[in-house]
Amino acid sequence: MLRRSTIQLLRFHFSLFLLPVYLFGLSQAPVINCRNAILVFIILHILVYPSSNGYNSYMDKDETPIGGLAAPLQPTKQLFYVSIVMDVAGVLLSLFVSPFFSGGVLLYILASRAYSYRGIRLKKYALIGFLTVFIFQGALIFFLTYHAVDPDQTIDVPLLSAVLSSLLIGALYPLTQIYQHEEDRRDGVTTLSYLLGKRGTFIFSMLLFLAATAGMYFLFSKQERENHFLLYLLILIPVVLFFLYWMGKVWKNQRAADFKNSLRMNVLSTICTSVYFITLIILNH
Repeated sequence: MLRRSTIQLLRFHFSLFLLPVYLFGLSQAPVINCRNAILVFIILHILVYPSSNGYNSYMDKDETPIGGLAAPLQPTKQLFYVSIVMDVAGVLLSLFVSPFFSGGVLLYILASRAYSYRGIRLKKYALIGFLTVFIFQGALIFFLTYHAVDPDQTIDVPLLSAVLSSLLIGALYPLTQIYQHEEDRRDGVTTLSYLLGKRGTFIFSMLLFLAATAGMYFLFSKQERENHFLLYLLILIPVVLFFLYWMGKVWKNQRAADFKNSLRMNVLSTICTSVYFITLIILNH
């Protein structure tokens, strides 16, 4: 019987915050293998991501708000074992997609464990921790999704789209750390957001988002689909407006850089980017 704490700390709902990269991969694939698309969703969002969430919570034993949870329960050894079982299931199920995809999933799991594991703890290093998330939750997942759903399972994946995936992840990620500075420091973790400071975090995220926007313009101009870029600007207006509103509040009072606003930013960004990429899937396929 699974404990309540185990189910809570797997944070299945938090996995949806990584959905846009998967959807972006589908939107850019010339043709979609529907069977593999479903398998990839199950592997990533029901097995691998929740397992990573759980393992991270097992290592951290957070007592203050974390991504998607205002009041996390304390983990038990069961959470550790469940995360291992889910990882193994994810890798084995990935073999039904392709050996290459399975190897990529294993690589993601290893990176995730190195990020959290107390003996390595990549997350305690500001730049290395950021780059781990930037690369593995962004470009790698786009690469694996594109490869998996392509009928020929190509490894000739568009590089610009993979980089854009990382930029979108990287723009949001420091904002999820902005309310945890003191808790992270007590745990010996120096996040990029802590180094940048609360105001610096907003500036850094803004620069990455602007870079992603410029990249989107270049991508769709190259594809002669400028209307797709205009849709991007239109659908992401709520994200930009909330970002500017929240930044203004933090400029006046840094206490506004809290869990509640960070979660709002995360949810709004996920909804808008997901709607955008779903729209592209419909237009392209």
